[in-house]
Amino acid sequence: MTNVQDITSPMSPSEKRATWSLASIYALRMLGLFMILPVLSLFAEQLEGSTHALIGLAMSIYGLPQVILQIPFGLLSDKFGRKKIILIGLLLFFIGSTIAAFSTTIYGVLVGRAFQGAGAVSAVVMALVADLTQEVHRTKAMATIGVSIGMSFGVGIIAGPIISGFGGVQAVFGVTAVLTVFAMLTVIYIVPNPQHSKLHRDAEFVPAQAMNALKNPDLLRLNYGIFVLHLILMAIFVVVPSLMRQAGLEAGHEWQVYLPVFAGSMAVMIPFIILAEKKRKMKQVFLGAIAVLVLAEVGLSQFHDNLIGIVGFLAVFFCGFNLLESTLPSLISKTAPADLKGTAMGAYSSSQFMGLFLGGVIGGWFNGQFGVTAVFLFCAAAAFSWFLVSLTMNPPRYLANMLISLENLNQQTSDNFVNQLLAVVGVVEVTVHIEEAVAYLKVDSQQLNKDQLQQLLGQYGI
Repeated sequence: MTNVQDITSPMSPSEKRATWSLASIYALRMLGLFMILPVLSLFAEQLEGSTHALIGLAMSIYGLPQVILQIPFGLLSDKFGRKKIILIGLLLFFIGSTIAAFSTTIYGVLVGRAFQGAGAVSAVVMALVADLTQEVHRTKAMATIGVSIGMSFGVGIIAGPIISGFGGVQAVFGVTAVLTVFAMLTVIYIVPNPQHSKLHRDAEFVPAQAMNALKNPDLLRLNYGIFVLHLILMAIFVVVPSLMRQAGLEAGHEWQVYLPVFAGSMAVMIPFIILAEKKRKMKQVFLGAIAVLVLAEVGLSQFHDNLIGIVGFLAVFFCGFNLLESTLPSLISKTAPADLKGTAMGAYSSSQFMGLFLGGVIGGWFNGQFGVTAVFLFCAAAAFSWFLVSLTMNPPRYLANMLISLENLNQQTSDNFVNQLLAVVGVVEVTVHIEEAVAYLKVDSQQLNKDQLQQLLGQYGI
C-alpha cells in the first residue's frame, strides 16, 4: 500500500537541497534584473543615442523575449533535460549582462537587455522543482522561491544604486554577470539530478490545455491583474529615479529611500496577508490593495515635484504592490483546477512579462510626449480599470492541491475510485489522468480526513 502523503510532513534532505538551490538560482538571476530598475533610466540618459522612448525600451525589452521563449524552453526541457536548458538560459543571460556592461550606446544596452530576457528559464526551474519534490511539498517549494524573489526585489532596488555609485550602470551589469556565473555553478554542482523527468500538470504548461486556461473568466481577470501591476511598476521606474534626483536626492543615496519604503511596506503587508488567508477575506483585501495603487498613482501625479511627496506616495504604492504581488499567485493556485495549474501559471507569467515590456515602452513614450504627470495618470487609469474588472471576480475557494499516485489503478475501477474519493471529508475536486497514473485533488486542508483517505487508498492497493 502506498502511504498518503502527509501535508504536515517535513521535506526530505534531498527536497530541501533542491528547493534552496533552485530558489538561489532564481534569486541570483532576479537580483541582477531588479538592481537595474532604480538606476538604468538615470545612466541611460548619458548614453549615446538616448531618447525617452529608447530609455523606456531599454528598461523593459527583456520582458518580450521572456514572453516568447519561456514556454518553448519549458517544452524543450521535457525532451533535452531540465539542467541543460537552465544552463543555456543562464549562458544567454550572462552574454546579455556582459554586452550591456561594455556598451557605451543605448543600442548596445538594448541588445544586452534582449539577451538577458532570452534567458527565459523560469518555467524550466519550476519543472525541475516538480521533478525533485513530492507534490505535497511542492507548494512549500514554490513558496520558498516566491520568498526568494521578494527578497531579491528588496535587495536589488537597494543594492543597485549603491553599486552604480562606484562604477555606474556598467558595474551593475558586471555584478549581474558574476552572479549568473554563481548560478550556473549552483546548477552544475549543487542542484540534485532528477531520477527521471515527466510531465507535471500542476507545474508545467500543457499546450493542449491552453484554451481551457484562456477561456476561464476568473483566470483571465488575474492575468489582466498581473499585466497591469507590472506595467505600472516598470512605468514608474522609468521616471521616478530622475524625479528624485531633480528633487534634491544625491546620487548613490537612493537606497536611503528604497530601504525604509520597502521594509515599511513589507511590515504593513503582513496583517493583511493574515486577514486574506486565515480569515478568508481575500477578495476584500485584494480590491483594497488595487485601490491603494490608484491612490498612489494619483498622488504621484500631483506631488512629484518634491522629495517628500515622491517618497510618501512611493511608500503607498509599494504597500499595495507587495500585497498584490504575494496574493496573485495564491489566487491562481486557488482558482485553477488542480491539473490546470501549470498551464494557468504559464499564461500568468506571460502576462506578467508582457506588462513589464509594455510598461517601459509606454512609460518612456508618455514621458517624452506629455511629461511625467501623464505617465502617472496613465498608470492610475490602468489600475482603476483593473479595479473595475476585479469587482465581478468570484470569491476564491480556499483549497489546497494534492497529488496521488495511481500506479495500480486501471480504467475499469477509476470511476468508482473517483466517486469514493469525492466522498472523503475535505476532498472537493478530483481529476484523474490514468495515462499518467496520477489523481489531482483539490482539498480543504482544514477539513480533510486523512485517515479516511488513507483507508480508501489501502482498499485499492495504492
